[in-house]
Amino acid sequence: MQVIVTLACTKCKNRNYTTTKNKKSQKRLEVKKFCRFCKKHVVHKEVK
Repeated sequence: MQVIVTLACTKCKNRNYTTTKNKKSQKRLEVKKFCRFCKKHVVHKEVK
């Protein structure tokens, strides 16, 4: 079962991406992605 989650930039706090993850996974997702507001690659974390 997959769940849709939103990823937010850790620097500017903008919610830039949506992705899916396994529902059984308890950890918060962290991915290094490009933020168009910061104009650089930054770690994005899962938000509710």
